[in-house]
Amino acid sequence: MVRAVRERRTRYPLAARVLGVSVTVLAALLVLGSLLLPNTLAELSATRFLRLPGEAVIGAALLLALPRRARIAAAVLSGTALGVLTLLNLLDMGFREYLGRGFNPILDWGLLDDAQAFVADAMGGTTAALAAVGAVVLALLLPLLTALATVRLARLLAAHRTRATRGALATGTVWITCSALGVQLFGAPLAADRAADMVKGQVELTRDTLRDEAAFAEEAKRDTFGATPGDQLLTGLRGKDVIFTFIESYGRSALEDPLIAPGVGRTLEAGNEALAEAGYRARSGWLTSSTFGGGSWLGHSTFMSGLWIDSQQRYRTVMAGDHLSLTKAFGRTGAWDTVGVMPGVQKAWPEAEFYGLDNVYNAFELGYRGPKFSWSTMPDQYTLEAFQRLEHGRERDRDLMAAVILTSSHQPWAPIPGMVGWDELGDGRIFGPMEKAGEDPADVIADTTRSREEYGKSVEYSLTSLTQWLERYGQDDTVLVFLGDHQPRSRVTGLRASRDVPVTIVAKDPQVLDRIDDWDWSEGLRPAQDAPVWRMDAFRDRFLTAYGSTPHPSGP
Repeated sequence: MVRAVRERRTRYPLAARVLGVSVTVLAALLVLGSLLLPNTLAELSATRFLRLPGEAVIGAALLLALPRRARIAAAVLSGTALGVLTLLNLLDMGFREYLGRGFNPILDWGLLDDAQAFVADAMGGTTAALAAVGAVVLALLLPLLTALATVRLARLLAAHRTRATRGALATGTVWITCSALGVQLFGAPLAADRAADMVKGQVELTRDTLRDEAAFAEEAKRDTFGATPGDQLLTGLRGKDVIFTFIESYGRSALEDPLIAPGVGRTLEAGNEALAEAGYRARSGWLTSSTFGGGSWLGHSTFMSGLWIDSQQRYRTVMAGDHLSLTKAFGRTGAWDTVGVMPGVQKAWPEAEFYGLDNVYNAFELGYRGPKFSWSTMPDQYTLEAFQRLEHGRERDRDLMAAVILTSSHQPWAPIPGMVGWDELGDGRIFGPMEKAGEDPADVIADTTRSREEYGKSVEYSLTSLTQWLERYGQDDTVLVFLGDHQPRSRVTGLRASRDVPVTIVAKDPQVLDRIDDWDWSEGLRPAQDAPVWRMDAFRDRFLTAYGSTPHPSGP
């Protein structure tokens, strides 16, 4: 084969020379592009690649100094490492876009399965399969290509050692000078060390992750109310049905973004008026979520456990322990039946033990026979009606505590269901025509303006479903606590949005809200812009204390 290639070069020297130069140029562009690639979509622009990477200068000098075999080995290793680093940059882009944070190579590999499931639900199984195949091919091919490119450039340097050495010295001098003087081009330093910073950041992240795992395991063993007897928990809520409801992606942006807020504001105002006529009062504040854009389970567990859970490692640690969750506290009293309504759960859910739930209804146990709305397995209105039929509306010997997860405002926010008559819901098939006539997720998910518009509509729908359910089915002893689990993705919020989410407590009994007077929360369903902001992990202890629980610490 080598002989055939040589013969073709001899027969077609010009074509061979053009091909060789082209491959070399592409190799140089691939290496330089990989060295300069940012890890956020916001920084991804042509001008970011018009910089001088210091790693290229050092790499060239090192390759020139090595003998042939060592040079080839070093080129293969460094090229492969550069390809892996580029893959991590691409993962960072995706995680920052959807979760508001970078990719953690220690903890986050398991989330890629969730990402594929989301793509399948939002864009269809074929698209998800093609995306998965493309990701695998890229993961295998990119390190190979960067390794081959680096080897080719190493051979070129060796073939022109004298000129290459002079060029490396001159380029190094320019880099040092530009770095010392802070020379900038298009608003960014001309002398770049992006890859070195990335490697340093990954090393620090790995070190901090390993340290955090041990420290958090000890923190989770300590619990202010861990040893509190059941008869000393939640005495101020005895005789009440307490319902904790999470509204997916219901964040501060829904109330403050100029495109979204007007519609959501009108929905809250209408809900306020209707509930006030039914005899309800409400108080609202802000919580800072432990997650952003996704990872709802991190927000749920932070709220319920009173621990800051912002990673899969922390989540696994808490779920495997016996830290007292807010829902389990109700069960410990013996005064409440505890129920979970989880339409987003479509497989085994061992977390029910941590949450202390007597009964959990997943997506297949609510009697729904209608269509899915992208990721959401069923409309929120149906979820709430099923909860009413299965649990809240039936006779019982004890009070009810329920955790209800609403999913209709989950991205990609298309198609969105609409309200129907509560008596017309049936088994959900009424939503069939609505789903078919709705927006195509593919048309919404990549369009910033459409995403913001449809996100706002989805929140309006979820809030309307919840307030109408309370108005229709709530009793004198009903206490509703509802909140967002996190802000929507950055395509909706922008890059500098807070992690704040609204939280509201609604009740007819004035004594329920009197107990939180010192919280200084706003009147009504909408928190004021300057209402108190707490970290989400602070809510459990404040809630338990306000409603009559006596601290009995446990742990080392």
